Amino acid sequence: MINGENLVPAPIRWGMVGGGRGSQIGYIHRSAALRDGVFTLVAGAFDIDAGRGRDFGTGIGVAAERCYTDYTAMFAAEAARPDGIQAVSIATPNGTHFAISKAALEAGLHVVCEKPLCFTTAEAEELRALAAAKNRVVGVTYGYAGHQLIEQAREMIAAGALGEIRIVQMQFAHGFHNEAVEAANPATKWRVDPKMAGPSYVLGDIGTHPLYLSEVMLPQLKIKRLMCSRQSFVKSRAPLEDNAFTIMEYDSGAVGYVWSCAVNAGSMHGQKIRVIGSKASIEWWDERPNQMTFEVQGQPLQVLERGMGYLHPHALADDRIGGGHPEGLFEAWSNLYVRYAQAMVAMDQGRDFGTHYPGIDAGVEGVRWVENCVCSADAGAVWVDYA
Repeated sequence: MINGENLVPAPIRWGMVGGGRGSQIGYIHRSAALRDGVFTLVAGAFDIDAGRGRDFGTGIGVAAERCYTDYTAMFAAEAARPDGIQAVSIATPNGTHFAISKAALEAGLHVVCEKPLCFTTAEAEELRALAAAKNRVVGVTYGYAGHQLIEQAREMIAAGALGEIRIVQMQFAHGFHNEAVEAANPATKWRVDPKMAGPSYVLGDIGTHPLYLSEVMLPQLKIKRLMCSRQSFVKSRAPLEDNAFTIMEYDSGAVGYVWSCAVNAGSMHGQKIRVIGSKASIEWWDERPNQMTFEVQGQPLQVLERGMGYLHPHALADDRIGGGHPEGLFEAWSNLYVRYAQAMVAMDQGRDFGTHYPGIDAGVEGVRWVENCVCSADAGAVWVDYA
């Protein structure tokens, strides 16, 4: 249980690239990292407009001389300081992630990066090799994985409560982009621009979220092959998709399905994952993150509640308040930032950090999945061996 005690020997000196004024994702990064005292924000290159970035940075308590014009200036100046940053979070458009992550690792910094980590599997593998060579942590912000009931699902599946796993049904299908909202919304505009978003829109932007939840819950499942069909219902978004269906076959014989969609009119988030076994099924919905259904064939439906004593100790480890009080996305992200900090400290001390978190392997796998989906879809929705 997180109760305010120090979770690392000293706060990690931390900087940000991007995440300035008007950035919704920047705010959640800072809220998550600073909440439990595991990081302290001391520097940033918050905006492509240096003056605006400095004005923003000083407004959140960063010294003016440590509000930099760009990330290269920040990495160089901070490396020359005895109190320079030890880690950096990257909250910029997709097309910049690879270059900034690579520069940060070469500067000897731990990295927390928005997904996707980069555009190609080859780039992702380069970052993985560099992180290993530099002995640095790379965290990828699959923030929903910080919800406690994801851990509960993992433990129940491992214990055999569902029986043999047969089907994994995943979706992230919201309706907020059912029209060409990008015409008046810069935060959406770059997401449908291949130069900045990469080879996909919804597959990489939202589809990889439930995919990663499935990897946490079911680490033993490995994709053998997949088939993907993608559409651009708002025609101006082509060649990037705003809807996609992906069917997967796993090497165990199980099958999986991911619906990635930004045009599901009327839906708020629509992110759900259902795991179906030979004896029982579980289902989790991110709009109701404090509950998970457990359905045993022939028995009444059970609703498992966050924070209750009947949950596995691993699911209760991140508890911030007792059951019945709702926790949400900010708590989930905070849980992940605690794990990032503990992993960074352990790596600096030459120790292994046992608790899992979305790291470089998760980043590589997300890029690999998108690449395979695009390959299948662009070949006419054909089956492709997962490579």
